[in-house]
Amino acid sequence: MSHARFEIIGGPERRATWGRKDEEYVADFCLVSRRVLNEREYKIFRLHFLLGADWRLCCRKLETDRGSFFHDVYRVEQKLGRAFRELKPYALFPLDEYFGPVVRKEFSPESKNLLRMPSPRSGKRPLIPPLKQAA
Repeated sequence: MSHARFEIIGGPERRATWGRKDEEYVADFCLVSRRVLNEREYKIFRLHFLLGADWRLCCRKLETDRGSFFHDVYRVEQKLGRAFRELKPYALFPLDEYFGPVVRKEFSPESKNLLRMPSPRSGKRPLIPPLKQAA
């Protein structure tokens, strides 16, 4: 049984809302899958991933051999993985960003220089910190 969650939505208005994140995720997952896959790929997705049928039953239902079935499964995984990752404005993967708030800070142009790793010193020995304090 699902439960409703009270969430605070960030932004200039800072409002709060109730939602059922689990059901929303399942609905998004299924709708994106239906939209991205063609008819045959969606049939494989539904049989193998949603209904949990093993490869033998899937091959019998789809009237295909084992090798072709697994090639189709890998193709479905690749297509859906890319679609879930690149979905805008909210990707379905990674899950922590879907189910939890994401805090992203925009840095000023001056501070971006501080975040860059220094370039290696050319022609000089590497800096090695002392491991033991000299007595």
